[in-house]
Amino acid sequence: MFSPRLETLLTVAEKLNFTQAAQSLSLTQPAVSHHIASLEDEFGVKLFVRGKNSLKITPEGEIVLKYARRIAALYDKMQSELKDEAREMARVRIGVTHTAESNIITEVLAKYASAGGRRRSITILSDTMNNLYDMLSDYRIDLAFVEGRPREEGISALLLDTDYLVCVMSNNHPLAKKSMVTLNDLRRENMILRLPDSGTRNLFVSGLEKNNLSIDDFQVILEVDNIATIKDLVRKDMGISILAKSACQDEIKKGKITTLPIENLSMIREINLLYHTDFAHRDMLDDLMRLYRETARLSV
Repeated sequence: MFSPRLETLLTVAEKLNFTQAAQSLSLTQPAVSHHIASLEDEFGVKLFVRGKNSLKITPEGEIVLKYARRIAALYDKMQSELKDEAREMARVRIGVTHTAESNIITEVLAKYASAGGRRRSITILSDTMNNLYDMLSDYRIDLAFVEGRPREEGISALLLDTDYLVCVMSNNHPLAKKSMVTLNDLRRENMILRLPDSGTRNLFVSGLEKNNLSIDDFQVILEVDNIATIKDLVRKDMGISILAKSACQDEIKKGKITTLPIENLSMIREINLLYHTDFAHRDMLDDLMRLYRETARLSV
């Protein structure tokens, strides 16, 4: 059974209010206070500090909270796997970045889920790279497809592919007649970019900084999270964008948009499959790698 004290900690951290936490847990407020005090005595740290009409979690409390979330996720995962084993089903939660979602990765996952043998159920969650790292660390997802390397011990990576950023524009745009675009070309254009916390945006900004430029030197008229929306706006000549080449493959094959390299900007990154080192389904990793390579060859 998951520790009632840790459940109380998670609820208090969510509500930041002992009374509301007690109501949510169907406990008395003294019981909630006792659970928190008991944890503080056990770990020898203060978990929360009371301010004027406020409750704040301490730095030590953040550490305990991080591991409490992992324990809760592992407990839920254990229960789910036991149920799945009884039903002879393999259930997996997989995180993908928004760029990866526009790649062949979702097609690969669909092929894997529909393959013969044991019943499979895959849940795909799309989020930013940093959030996916946190979700994987906390065992809220089992695998993650991201553009980058793992940032902590205990997380392993399989290199799926390499990708790079390109300038994307409509086929009717004047720049589409060129073989490449320059940074000065970009500075004269209205740009539609990913949000500042996206890996694509960060890689573009990093490339600009190496050329002693800032994103403020460019005319960014829209910031959009959804890649499909950006590509649609670009096709309608509302602006140009910077996107991963892999996210534009379908439109390129169908002749819907034009992509060009950018002079003096080398924006290459890895596409990795991340997983916990103790991930039990090693055969799944092999199958996903094989399906990715097969699908990548077919999409060329």
